[in-house]
Amino acid sequence: MLEVEVFPAWNRSLPAVAAAETVLTDEEAGCFFHPEKRAVIPCEACGRFLCRLCDCEIGGQHLCPACLETGKKKGRIKNLENQRVLYDRIALALALYPILIFYLTIVTAPAAIFVAIRYWKAPASIPPRTRIRSVIAIVLALLQIGGWIVLFTFLIRHLMS
Repeated sequence: MLEVEVFPAWNRSLPAVAAAETVLTDEEAGCFFHPEKRAVIPCEACGRFLCRLCDCEIGGQHLCPACLETGKKKGRIKNLENQRVLYDRIALALALYPILIFYLTIVTAPAAIFVAIRYWKAPASIPPRTRIRSVIAIVLALLQIGGWIVLFTFLIRHLMS
């Protein structure tokens, strides 16, 4: 016997999730954003009643979407991380941009190596990225330092002879 399932998820029962509930009686409070849904918790910042759909829990604090957005803009929510310093990009910039003005590489090449190694284990961007930028920055910086060593060696030999 041959059995083919085209949409296997179609026949599965949905997982038990806490869905927003409808208001059952007139004595129950409704959600500020969805008046037809039963309120389950108040916002800890503004006091609005929220259904399970609107409840945003961050660091044990329950906030409504409006207070979450306001806290994000004003930087009041410490546990909310929406941007990171991209040290791999800084290291690559320190290795690449000064090549246009070669004399700057005497300072920026060691700085690029320092930034790439110092922040090697620092969180990258929020979307996952590889460490290829840091590796390229280290290789370019080492090549620049090698170029300076060759230049100084050549100048010293030329001046000695």
